[in-house]
Order: sequence, then C-alpha cells, then structure tokens
Amino acid sequence: MKKSILTYFIFLFIVLFSQSIFAAIKLPAIVSSNMVLQRNTTVNLWGWADANEKITIEASWLKEAINTKADENGSWSIEVKTSNSKTAQSIHLKSKSSDIKLENVLFGEVWLCSGQSNMQQPLNGYFAQPTFGTNMETAKSTNSNLRLFTVDRVGSKTPLMDVDKYSGWAHATPENVLEFSAIAYFFGKDLQEILDVPVGMIHTSWGGSAVEAWISKEAIEEFQKVDLDDVDITKGTNHIPTALFNSMINPLVHYTIKGALWYQGESNRQEPEMYKSLFPAMVKDWRNRWGIGDFPFYYVQIAPFLYGNNSAFNVKDNSAFMREAQLQCIDLMPNSGIAIAMDLGEINTIHPPRKKEVADRLLFNALNQTYGLKTIDYAGPTFDSLTIEDGRINLAFKNAETGLYTSGELTGFEIAGENKVFYPAMARIVRGSSVQVLSENVSKPVAVRYAWRNWVVGSLYDTRLLPASSFRTDQWDDATHVEK
Repeated sequence: MKKSILTYFIFLFIVLFSQSIFAAIKLPAIVSSNMVLQRNTTVNLWGWADANEKITIEASWLKEAINTKADENGSWSIEVKTSNSKTAQSIHLKSKSSDIKLENVLFGEVWLCSGQSNMQQPLNGYFAQPTFGTNMETAKSTNSNLRLFTVDRVGSKTPLMDVDKYSGWAHATPENVLEFSAIAYFFGKDLQEILDVPVGMIHTSWGGSAVEAWISKEAIEEFQKVDLDDVDITKGTNHIPTALFNSMINPLVHYTIKGALWYQGESNRQEPEMYKSLFPAMVKDWRNRWGIGDFPFYYVQIAPFLYGNNSAFNVKDNSAFMREAQLQCIDLMPNSGIAIAMDLGEINTIHPPRKKEVADRLLFNALNQTYGLKTIDYAGPTFDSLTIEDGRINLAFKNAETGLYTSGELTGFEIAGENKVFYPAMARIVRGSSVQVLSENVSKPVAVRYAWRNWVVGSLYDTRLLPASSFRTDQWDDATHVEK
C-alpha cells in the first residue's frame, strides 16, 4: 500500500512539473537581450507557451502594454512597431507562470548573411589561409552598436521552429569577431559607421554547401523529388536537399530583416544552367516565407580559382560558365545585385583572403540600391553589344558611365571566326569607352570571350575600380581554343 501511494505522488509530481515547464513562455534563440530589431517598421515577437496561455508584453517604447494569447498548440506571435530611436530598449513578457525581461535591445538595420565557405570564412581566416587585415580590424572592433548572431552548422530532415545551436546576440568585441564571418563583419561595421545607426548581422552559412541544401522542400520539388526518410542526415549534410534550409533558415523567417547577402556557387559550378533555375527559386522562396516583399538580395560572383585544368573550355570544367550564370541571375531576381570578384581570386586557394574588398562591393550595392546613396557606384562594366569593322571587334559596355580603365595591359581576351576556334587577342581601350579586340590569326572575327578560364586575373574596370565580369559574345557550346 505504501509503495502504491509513493508511486502515485511521484507520478503526480512529474505531471505537475512537466506542465509547469511547458506553461512557461519560451522565446526563439534569436529573440533575446542584445538583439537588433529592424528599425521604423513592423516586426514580429513570437514564441511558445501553454495552450491558450495569456501573455502581456510591455515594451519600453510603447505607451501601452499589448496582450496576446497562445493558440491551441501553444504557439503565439504578435506584431510590434519599432521606431528610429537609437536609445537602448527593453521588453517585458509576463504570463501566469513567466516573467521574462529582454534588455539592451536596439533598433537598426538587420542583414542576413548565408552561403558556403567564403561567406563562412571568419575574420581569423582558416588554417594556413588568411583573411587580410585581421589584426587591425580586431584591434578596432569594439562597437556596442554592431551586434552579431551566428547559427551553428546543423542539418535537419524537417523544418525546425528554432535553431538548435548558435552563438547569441552580442556586440562586436575583439573576443568574438575573430570567429565571425569576415564578409558579414566588414559589411556590418562599415554600414554602421556610414548610416550612424545600430546594425545587426545574422550569419548562417556552411562551407562546401550546395544551393539545393538551402531550398525548402516545397520550392525544390518543382525541380526534383525529395525524400529524406532513409537519409543519414549526419553524412554529407551540406549537400542534402532542404537540410540546411530546415535548420538554419526556417527558424529565422519570422525575424524581420532589411536584406540578405549570399556567397555561394563553387559547389554547383559544374551545373550552371541548373543553378540559374535553383538560385532564383531559392531567393523567391525565402522572400515568400519572410513575407516582407522582395527584400534586397546581394550576392557574390565566385572568384577565379585553378579548378584543375585551366585550358578547359567546356561547361563542366570551366567555372566561367558558372560566373556567367550568376551574372544572368540579376535579370531573374528583382531588387538584387552582384559583387564581381574577378580581380580578387587566388590561384592556389579557393578562399581569397581579400574579404574586405568583397564586403565593400556588396555594401556599394546596398548603399546605392537600398539606402538611396546614388553617388555610390555599385555596378562594374557589363558587355552590351559589339560591332565588327576591318577585322576588329569593338565592344560596348553598360555601367561604364565614367569610362573604362586598366592599370596596365588588357589581358584575357580571345577572338574567334565562324569556325568557333578562339585565339589569344590583343585588346585596348578606345576613347575611354569601348574595347577593341583583334588577332592576326582571325581575319574575319565574329565573337569575343574575356577571362573565360577557371583561373584568370581580371584587368578591365570602370574608373571607380569596379571590375567587369568574364563574358562571351557567343552562345556556342562546342567552341575550342588555341593556347598562346
């Protein structure tokens, strides 16, 4: 009899204890003290509690408390207006079983940063692969108006409501910037200084990841069927379709952002045409899920690198086709922009150390297109049209309003006749606005290619030193070339 009574009380204690835990308000990891909320807009506060639990929210910037209630599944969400105030704010959440206070909350500009290893690359660099400028940037990094949040690398077969592992919101210090994304840090630091407002940078990337991993099941199944029932999510996680979207993007979609930065494509370089479908589909899907319209989306074209055979001219082995696909994606995605890195690559490492320049070029896109600073140039020369005259091809460019520039000789140009055989060519800038290309080996030229190799150093710029992308004036899949 005594044993039965003891068992009963143990059971009762477990039930009551578990109910009290469930009843407590739970916030997602990204909603916490020290966070940056997008300024002067409507943002979401959300979380979980007991079913039908009543919740009161007092925000320091609101005159009156607001009330909400969890639904039958224990989920709750409410919209709150923010302002342009630079004063630190607080949020107080209360229910019958909870009393939570969030401190040191700022209003500012919030940007999401994602992709593969070049976005993941920390300010501290990788082993034997530096990020230039680390010491000085670290020494100057303390900034209470620059806040950082990192989603750790975890995959999932199904969409998660909250991130599993993370480094929570904290202001920039020499102790925490070293392992934060270098590009995200440089972008956020300069944006904060230029706009003189708080900035929050959310970093969620995974080295070596394929674009398929960052797309939701609903979006990617327009292109391929996804069934992860028998998939080991711990092996090759960063290439499993939907696996990173589920765990590293979906938990963030309620958090209002200003825009997104993206650096990825190396892992998909052998299928540029497929990428040209998947990447815009991913961007469209993210925008639909955030539900804040076509937010700015700025991305980096992959940099030149010696992927094995540098004389390769076919789609599978020549990453120039991937760079072309990424450039073409601008026209497939509204409110987007690209940072060209033709002059920033390194022949022996796929991780170029000059991340500051990459971040700058992303920032130029944002300053001009998002923040209205129209005097800031953001787009390098883009091939527009050609004319043929006396055995020479003259190339005209868009986005070269102040003229074309090279610091030495123009290199990397090739020219072909109707036989589709490309020969190295001489090129020069004519009257500061066009490029003339010719070769003694091609008397009747019809096509030009520029920097059409895995490894190359870009030589064509505008006068703001924004580089031109590699390009071709033809659409041949069976072209060949003659080396020097």
